[in-house]
Amino acid sequence: MSEPGPASVTLRVDGAVAHVRISNPGRRNAFTWSMYDELEQIAGRLRAENDVRVVILRGDREDGFAAGTDIAQFRDFTDGAAGVDYERRVARVLQGILDIPVPTVAAVERTAVGAGLAVAACCDIVVAEEDARFGAPIARTLGNCLPIAVVQRLRGRLGQAAATGMLFTAALVPARQLTASGFVHETAAPGELDGVVDALVTRILRSAPLTLRALKEMNRRLDRAAPAPDDTDLLELCYGSADFREGVRAFTEHRYPEWKGN
Repeated sequence: MSEPGPASVTLRVDGAVAHVRISNPGRRNAFTWSMYDELEQIAGRLRAENDVRVVILRGDREDGFAAGTDIAQFRDFTDGAAGVDYERRVARVLQGILDIPVPTVAAVERTAVGAGLAVAACCDIVVAEEDARFGAPIARTLGNCLPIAVVQRLRGRLGQAAATGMLFTAALVPARQLTASGFVHETAAPGELDGVVDALVTRILRSAPLTLRALKEMNRRLDRAAPAPDDTDLLELCYGSADFREGVRAFTEHRYPEWKGN
């Protein structure tokens, strides 16, 4: 595929290992609409790559893993329906990652925030630098709402209390605090993440491919057995609010929002 541009998600396949790179230089690898489209297309291609046995997702090192959606794009939202459409669009991307039939590894440096956290949570294994931070501080920054499927996944991966605490306090939690729950499989000292990723990939490549594919399919069937409830009304409530419009303005103007509760 082509070399990374100013904002892109690219795929490089090296034998049995696929490398997916999230890149938006200078914007902490925040997702643009086109980057979401590229990630969805790459996930579709990986579902058809019979020779790939492990997929690694990571951001450009200087900008971390991914810092959610590029907030400037929200300025065009005029009502709650636009927010619902956006969340459904992102949900298709996340489902595409979940449907990749081989183990997926999120290699996280610096931050995985908002949609970046959601992408990492869709990967089978998360490894991170010990001072990397994870969170979805939307209650402090934007006043929008996570879709219920993402909340369900975070509760399953972190535990109910830890996920609720992270979201309610808008905290960015260091990777070293997320190893006890298993959300972060392993941490590395700053600058040493590549070695941890290489050792993990080696272990995966030594495992029986059909066993790993069967385990992935079991996870998908278990997820389908407990579908997430509908959340359209809650998404419309937040994305259609004056508070959300204030949150977007405040974010782009580099100031704290003034919440009114409407």
